[in-house]
Amino acid sequence: MTSEDGSAGSDATPSGPVCRAPLVGRWARLEFDLQIILLSNLAGLPAFALAMYLLWTGDIATSTRWLATGGILLLCGGLTAVLRARLVRPIRTLSSVLLALREGDFSIRTRVPKTLKGPLALAFQEANRLEAILREQRLGAVEATVLLRRILEEIDVAVFAFDEDEKLRILNRAGERLLGQPTEAVLGRSAHDLRLQDGLAGRAPRTLEVNLPGGQGRWELKRTVIRQEGAPMKLLVLSDLSRALREEERLAWKRIIRVLSHEINNSLAPIKSIASSLRKLLGRDAIRGRLRDDLSRGLNVIVGRAESLGRFMAAYARLARLPAPTLVSTPVGPLIRRSADLETRLKVDVVDGPEVSVMADPDQLDQLLINLVCNAADAVLECGGGVRVGWRVPDEESIEVVVEDEGQGVQDTGNLFVPFYSTKPGGSGIGLVLCQQIAEGHGGRLALRNRNPRGAVAILSLPLDTRGPPSS
Repeated sequence: MTSEDGSAGSDATPSGPVCRAPLVGRWARLEFDLQIILLSNLAGLPAFALAMYLLWTGDIATSTRWLATGGILLLCGGLTAVLRARLVRPIRTLSSVLLALREGDFSIRTRVPKTLKGPLALAFQEANRLEAILREQRLGAVEATVLLRRILEEIDVAVFAFDEDEKLRILNRAGERLLGQPTEAVLGRSAHDLRLQDGLAGRAPRTLEVNLPGGQGRWELKRTVIRQEGAPMKLLVLSDLSRALREEERLAWKRIIRVLSHEINNSLAPIKSIASSLRKLLGRDAIRGRLRDDLSRGLNVIVGRAESLGRFMAAYARLARLPAPTLVSTPVGPLIRRSADLETRLKVDVVDGPEVSVMADPDQLDQLLINLVCNAADAVLECGGGVRVGWRVPDEESIEVVVEDEGQGVQDTGNLFVPFYSTKPGGSGIGLVLCQQIAEGHGGRLALRNRNPRGAVAILSLPLDTRGPPSS
């Protein structure tokens, strides 16, 4: 009978047994320890067979034969168990160590017995060396991570990291201050909700206009891509340019003020001298009538304006002569209460905060607080309302002094800290500039913004005195 492909075929079944899997495949499926035990038993099988042949063919009593056979079988079984224990236990120990290393547990080490020699002892020693290397690397990575986090917390730039979905994953303490919210409240929120979406697009580095609760003005933007656990993240770094720009602006103003003071004072001195001399001449009888009155009136105007201009330049000269602060540990509460008591035109409410101290120049800080309270009182005297001053500790390293009023608010926030600019009738325009200069000289900052629905709030932030009370 021939099949369709031309090969001979038969309906008869094969006469012999079919081997469904090669012997090598079955052997490979056995566990390693069973393979070693079977191989050791096969190695001792000829000797066992020979012993059984001699035992059962020799002239030996039957009871002795059974006793000897049982003893040999027990001996073989015991040796097999010992072999398996000596083989499996070290391998299991080694696998447990490797498992612990894979899971990041570097507290487990293998103890190599002195009697253990050869490849297995070498494997144990290498596992211990691997554990030591990984432990050192892990310790170095942890220390590097702690150092990086500490640096991020201490630097005065805002750092943000956004994932591929533009969700915030990392920020530092400066970023918290810029957003005006703690880390727990902003992690996981989108860049659009945080008003930072403009920083994730466009060219970088560049200057960006920022208007956030904790900062306004021009900030320098830098952006790069980092990876955390293999996932790409956009790292956004914002540094405040306002302080650097204000410092340059302040130096320019100082130079201008020195030049103006020199030139104007050189002109004022002879004007005042001549005007005084002419006014003395008016006391004589040579000039009478209407001419005398006109001369007297004109000379009085010259003298008055010269004196006013002198006072004007003396006020602005204070900006150029402000000395560096002499920092000492200064309690905040008494300074704030004293500045509130010095305002006699109305009652200033004081909201007490925790009793803390700052490293400050008491005289300069006192002048700053008096100016802020006086400005708030001026604002409410025009339209009615109250003034409230208090302090709070938003974190472990800074304090915020808050001066609130219920006046009409700030009309032009863009020129608040510009010298020569004032919205008050007869104002010199140096009060807030001097306050800002004092605040930044103490390592702090001063912000002034409108309140809702009315009024304004001045927030003075200063570093706390973290040294603690002096030891006796």
